[in-house]
Amino acid sequence: MENNKEMRAWLDDLNLNHPLVIAGPCSAETEEQVLKIAHDLKDTDVSYFRAGIWKPRTRPGNFEGVGALGLKWLQKVKAETGMKVCTEVANAAHVKLALEHDIDMLWIGARSTVSPFIMQEIADALEGTDNPVLIKNPVNPDLALWLGGIERIYASGVKNIGAIHRGFSTYEKTKYRNNPEWQMAIEFQNKFPDIPLINDPSHITGKRDMVFDVCQTALDLNFDGLMIETHFDPDNAWSDAAQQVTPSTLVQIMRDLKVKKEGDAEAEYNSKLNNLRAQIDVIDNQIIDMLGKRMQASDGIGQLKKDRNVAVLQSKRWNEILGRMVLEGEQHGLSEEFILKMFKAVHQESINHQEKIING
Repeated sequence: MENNKEMRAWLDDLNLNHPLVIAGPCSAETEEQVLKIAHDLKDTDVSYFRAGIWKPRTRPGNFEGVGALGLKWLQKVKAETGMKVCTEVANAAHVKLALEHDIDMLWIGARSTVSPFIMQEIADALEGTDNPVLIKNPVNPDLALWLGGIERIYASGVKNIGAIHRGFSTYEKTKYRNNPEWQMAIEFQNKFPDIPLINDPSHITGKRDMVFDVCQTALDLNFDGLMIETHFDPDNAWSDAAQQVTPSTLVQIMRDLKVKKEGDAEAEYNSKLNNLRAQIDVIDNQIIDMLGKRMQASDGIGQLKKDRNVAVLQSKRWNEILGRMVLEGEQHGLSEEFILKMFKAVHQESINHQEKIING
């Protein structure tokens, strides 16, 4: 799939002076709930009102959405507020019903993107539609799978395409519900700069008090928009209560966000500088995370040495590490002096950890 500026046409046609904002409840619960939230959002930066009516759940027995009935509620939102509306589709039947009810934009969820068979079924049902279609990244961090899903939709004749970055599942416990893996989003942008990229901070964080920071990072990385789950009574939402914000909080988030300005050379310089700095911040956080994991492994080694009464410093092993890292560093344009200083510091911290355990 070659880069094609036509894929941005649907976004450019909105002629926004701010990032695209898609907001609304995780789930459409009742007609009254949907309409109340929509009216609370109608005079804000929100361009598309979102609501899930078919909810893929990890385990059976949980609320799985109101189904096709919710499409009529979304039609009322359009009629009463003038906002465009969107919802998630997970199969060909969903696509057919959504298009029949004049839903303006559709998105395909992470659990669907992970399956080429499902994506092809949805692509066939979407063939030739002018409605924008957004494709969320798959649950697992597989860039090729994400791009493959987009290519299937594009091959069906859909030209108004966007991507949603909602983070990735991981077995490791982190502060995020779904690890953002920002480097993957950056690589996506580098490969396909003409595909609008929307950030979903609600699913990345899983916590409403973290939404703002993720939004700011996304905008610093030149994302085109945000999809933020919004509910007038988040604590009593029927699904994903912890990650939804109130309409008033959403308004405040949009006021407080630092948005890049287009136009003059100084603004362009600052935009590029902020983007590169945001990339550095992402990598720095990854470095700290990996160093923390390295020290956890050192703690394990310290316990083994204590049990066997073995000395902390093992000179042969240390010299092997240094030699290997110097060679690795050269391949990445890093000087021998820098590698030696960095790994001596890492090694000393590792020794400190092990001595603490042995002397504990």
